Amino acid sequence: MNYSERAVALTSALEADGYHMAIEEADAKLSVVITAGPDACEDCLVPKDLMRSMLSSELGIDAAIIDITYPVDQPGGAH
Repeated sequence: MNYSERAVALTSALEADGYHMAIEEADAKLSVVITAGPDACEDCLVPKDLMRSMLSSELGIDAAIIDITYPVDQPGGAH
């Protein structure tokens, strides 16, 4: 299944705010990495539980299998 194609609405909304979302399948989990562009606020995203719920709904999968990495979680991210 191509999760990136299924998440086009959420991806487009994030891109409008200067973010990029990458989705990869890893074992029985779905890894979602959101990075901030130069004009995006690194710590202005909704809480991860809400993002996980939105992704679960848009992708039609169980929220428990979604791992999310935000810009603040990445090396050099704001803390």
